[in-house]
Amino acid sequence: MKKLISLIIRFVPRKYLQRVSGIGLKVLAVLYAGNNVLCPVCNGTFRKFLPYGRINPRPNALCPKCQALERHRLIWLYLQEKTDFFKKPLHVLHIAPEACFMKPLERVHGDNYITADIESPLAKVKMDIHQIPFNENSFDAVLCNHVLEHVQDDIKAMREIHRVLKPGGFAVLQVPFFNPIPDKTFEDFSITDPRAREKAFGQDDHVRKYGKDYPQRILRAGLKAVESNFVNEKTDEERKRFGLVKGETLYLGVK
Repeated sequence: MKKLISLIIRFVPRKYLQRVSGIGLKVLAVLYAGNNVLCPVCNGTFRKFLPYGRINPRPNALCPKCQALERHRLIWLYLQEKTDFFKKPLHVLHIAPEACFMKPLERVHGDNYITADIESPLAKVKMDIHQIPFNENSFDAVLCNHVLEHVQDDIKAMREIHRVLKPGGFAVLQVPFFNPIPDKTFEDFSITDPRAREKAFGQDDHVRKYGKDYPQRILRAGLKAVESNFVNEKTDEERKRFGLVKGETLYLGVK
């Protein structure tokens, strides 16, 4: 199973995976039936989550019902417990929307929940994150999860997010970190070969490897950088139940 999932996500383009992955996972959801783990996004229970990852798949990572990963479950629980995100309808911009979030967030926020991406077939709006086509002060929240490592100018993208956020609004700005984490974010746009990019940045479609200076990059965009250790507030039993990674930091930008 680990090898099959690794091959699929490495070699099948994301836009095609988004169209068909839900069908296969519905079968696996039946095969993985149980009550050892709980996905807070879809409330599905299973004997364990599926492995997931391009090279060395992580065990107990992917929800077979809604496709939520560890980071999605962490974001969901944080928004549920630490914000008013689910308490009332908000204006929300979801960049490069994940399938696991779309239907439940649309139920909460209705037509004010806007999904946007440069190529995703799931998104309502086709959009380049460097030029967000909305007026300033339009959104209460922006979800931008594992996007900035793919874009040409992450500072410009975050400045656009700052522009469209309302005063007091926040953005979830998760990015991947690969060990050993450098002190400074590494970029080299002369590296274009997919194998060389995978070696330099951790994945062949990434253009930078984030370092310990990531909060400073958020600040450069005009946002207040927030580093949350929310996951460590959970007990070991809760982390195991929800399939969370101990020590994973949540990064937010507040206007």
